[in-house]
Amino acid sequence: MADTRKMIEVEDLVTHYGTRMILQGVSMDVREGEIMVIMGGSGSGKSTLLRYLMALETPTSGTMRILDRDISELSMKEMFALRKKLGVAFQGGALFSSMTVGENIMLPLFEHTDLDRQTMDIMVRLKLEVVDLAGFEDLTPAELSGGMIKRAAFARAVIMDPRILFCDEPSAGLDPVVSSALDDLILRLRDAMGMAIVVVTHELESAFKIADRITVLDRGKILFIGTVEELRNHPSERIQNLLNRRMEDDPVDPDEYLRRLMGEKMQEGATA
Repeated sequence: MADTRKMIEVEDLVTHYGTRMILQGVSMDVREGEIMVIMGGSGSGKSTLLRYLMALETPTSGTMRILDRDISELSMKEMFALRKKLGVAFQGGALFSSMTVGENIMLPLFEHTDLDRQTMDIMVRLKLEVVDLAGFEDLTPAELSGGMIKRAAFARAVIMDPRILFCDEPSAGLDPVVSSALDDLILRLRDAMGMAIVVVTHELESAFKIADRITVLDRGKILFIGTVEELRNHPSERIQNLLNRRMEDDPVDPDEYLRRLMGEKMQEGATA
């Protein structure tokens, strides 16, 4: 995979929320046709990193290229065009309750293309077949199970055939059997559509099943990037604690905690 085209390239990414630094010099890449899983403990910065990989935020410093474009050099119009090549499957599905499943999946086509309704209907049915929901287009989200809502969300995320798909905790709230089936769906989507997929998850079993490579974040820094096998055999005690879900003896500096607390309070006051 070393010669595979890089769909995302991040170098020395630094980000802040107010005065608090979140990501500290993150460098990584995501390659064509691979599934990159991002993991880390609570507060490690993985959800923040996902937002920046989706080009939703502007970093404090560092460079980021998406589909060979330096996002810092793009106009608003160019950024809008770039985002249409990205798909997002949100953690809770984020389907509109007032729309049918078919209408939810069709929404990106309706907003961003000039296709006629018949063509859009055909595309919706095709994507529903891909996620094993054929025939469910006339139901509402309230009539679907949790796993079916996630599948419908995937159908909407790939309706415009994105080059990169982002998934935020796709297995959250699902039982093991449904979660495993969703992992199989992610693998099928990658194989069928050839896109790069970035998945943020805390589910180790899921990560080990779908990942080509795994990025482990710790306190805003990259702790590890590599294959599942390399991760399993890594000598770092911190990584092994994460894999085996062991708590660490990590004392909190009272002064540092107070500085963070005051910084967050000041930020809240400034945005209130």
